[in-house]
Amino acid sequence: MNLRNCARCGKMFNYIGGQPICDPCKKAIEEDFQKVKQYIVDNPTASLKQITEDNQVSAKQIQQWIREERLMFSKDSPIQLLCENCGEPITTGRFCAKCKTSMANNLNNTFAKPKPALQQPVKKEPKAGMRFLDT
Repeated sequence: MNLRNCARCGKMFNYIGGQPICDPCKKAIEEDFQKVKQYIVDNPTASLKQITEDNQVSAKQIQQWIREERLMFSKDSPIQLLCENCGEPITTGRFCAKCKTSMANNLNNTFAKPKPALQQPVKKEPKAGMRFLDT
């Protein structure tokens, strides 16, 4: 049994994996997420400050949900997200679709099986030793 203290409330719980947060706190975070998600749907032009104040959720938590691509903002939202690689405007996450594709292709190419190089035919050297000529 792996006991840990919850990072959010401090109570001890049986840690299985993932974030070191107890089940009641995970449920509370999920309820906050659903509340924020519905708020953004109802108020698409709300600022980050307004969202945090009206829902009593930290800006850090909202930014985490954005990076995890759990929250998405409309194009006319005052919350402007930029791709961390190229700077293109995005609605969620950390990277634009073009940069994600490029990174995935680079990763696939890195782990792809190396293709065998074309081999030149190997010339066989004559065996050392005595040779006989047919006469």
